[in-house]
Amino acid sequence: MSGGVPGRTGRTRRVLRGPSPEVVPALIARACTLVGLLDVAAGVFPRFRHSRMHALAEVLPGAFGPFAAALSLSAGVLLLLLAHGLRRRKRRAWRAAVLLLPAGAAAQFAYRHSVIGVVISAALLLPLLRHRDEFAALPDPRSRWRALANFVLMGAGSLVLGLVIVSVHEDRMIGDPSLADRISHVLYGLVGFEGPVDYAGPTSWTVAFSLGALGWLTAVTTVYLAFRPEHPAARLTEDDEARLRVLLDKHGGRDSLGHFALRRDKAVVFSPSGKAAVTYRVVSGVMLASGDPIGDVEAWPGAIERFMDEARAHSWTPAVMGCSETGGEVWTRETGLDALELGDEAVVDVADFSLSGRAMRNVRQMVKRIERAGYETRVRRIRDLGEGELERIRRAAEDWRGTDTERGFSMALGRIGDPSDGDCLIATAHKADDPPGPYGDLKAVLHFVPWGADGVSLDLMRRDRAADPGMNELLIVAALQAAPRLGIDRISLNFAMFRSALARGEKIGAGPVLRAWRGLLVFLSRWFQIESLYKFNAKFRPRWEPRFVVYAASRDLPRIGFAAMQAEGFVNLALPRILRRRAPAPRPCAHAVPERGVRAV
Repeated sequence: MSGGVPGRTGRTRRVLRGPSPEVVPALIARACTLVGLLDVAAGVFPRFRHSRMHALAEVLPGAFGPFAAALSLSAGVLLLLLAHGLRRRKRRAWRAAVLLLPAGAAAQFAYRHSVIGVVISAALLLPLLRHRDEFAALPDPRSRWRALANFVLMGAGSLVLGLVIVSVHEDRMIGDPSLADRISHVLYGLVGFEGPVDYAGPTSWTVAFSLGALGWLTAVTTVYLAFRPEHPAARLTEDDEARLRVLLDKHGGRDSLGHFALRRDKAVVFSPSGKAAVTYRVVSGVMLASGDPIGDVEAWPGAIERFMDEARAHSWTPAVMGCSETGGEVWTRETGLDALELGDEAVVDVADFSLSGRAMRNVRQMVKRIERAGYETRVRRIRDLGEGELERIRRAAEDWRGTDTERGFSMALGRIGDPSDGDCLIATAHKADDPPGPYGDLKAVLHFVPWGADGVSLDLMRRDRAADPGMNELLIVAALQAAPRLGIDRISLNFAMFRSALARGEKIGAGPVLRAWRGLLVFLSRWFQIESLYKFNAKFRPRWEPRFVVYAASRDLPRIGFAAMQAEGFVNLALPRILRRRAPAPRPCAHAVPERGVRAV
């Protein structure tokens, strides 16, 4: 195998599979979902409570029977909440289901004297107990923000479901209450009070108990999430970072993304020998690694095995974003996972770069025009900058960010000017003729992280929106021209997603499928920097290094893609920036500015 990738000849290779749901957990989860929907329908719609479908549902796990709409509604909502956890083999979901089944059986026997329901509930409880070892997944990282999210989502769901409950009994309503009256009735009912809507007969009690059950569930689940022990997302400790830096000093030249493993919002697993590591972040149940493992390639299998063990322990979906071809070969061989080409990284060899020639005409003219306008560039190591200038660069980079949230994960470091990152390279553009602004004469910033001893990898690109166009081209050229005196032989630029499809699709002879795929990518480029990044990178005549996504199954790709978009900052499920509390300063630099020119998802 290329790149000196070790084999496992002479002993049996254990293939590590992704934590896909087992048969029993999947069947139980489906049963919970089905019965939960049936019980919700039984609690909401009067006619359904007398149907044959509900007669079947009342002898399945958790069904309390048609005697009380509130109990049926509560059981249905609880089962729907448990189904996802059971599918992921979560231990706490299993414990809740084990408690719910006897409670359902007792309710059936007490209210309906249903011996059959008790027997079937007990019979379905036995497989849960027998296969308890399959429900061993540990909890996900969590914080008390989950309580607020639960309150908002459960509250909104209860409001909608409550409106349905109030409205389906329209034939028994007294008068013709307006929509505002119905909403008021729901809101009063969720907190246990009688609202303005009245019904004939016992229907008023049925509606009241059903609304009260929804309010009770919202309150109980929110209180539970608020007061349960907090397990915050893992962070890179000082010891972990020190160990990773030792590995990067020895093997950092192998992967241009290696230094990004030092992001402090990642966790890390090391191989048993400590000679290799995999860094990752858990996003929406996806254990997302980026780039190749860090360290000695001979020790990669041990680190990958630890990664997969951790994924199985928590029932997380394993995935790797942006690994190299060698990394993809090792991942797929060691785990049985699959790999899909994601795009290409643009790498410029300094010795081969020149502004001369027809191919570089546009870049050359743009750079000359900007230089004639009075701009000058400076390319230095971070350790050579004073603290005052670093502070101005940090503030400028944050204020010039074009999005509400920080972007970047797989190809962004997350900070500028940390004392431990003295080898990072920074290129700045200045214009002394303009009146000094809040950042002096600073007009644009490019930040690079080390790639071994003789390379750098682009981290972020920021510029003053009022500056002349072409700042990024100017600074990239400046960095390439300054590279020889800084001992730099190669520079990794942006990552271009689906570059090969864009390049082949515009050539003569491209088939209809390839042209259609390219057309879709061009269309998506209105919102994502797909085509523009490819064309920007191509200006510098780079060599293209393919990057891959590694995944367990094709059905996981949408989920992995969504998690990656969250990690990269394209999808933000957090509070708006103005409402968020300022996070405590990361160690030891408080200025997080993660955004590479790439928008990798």
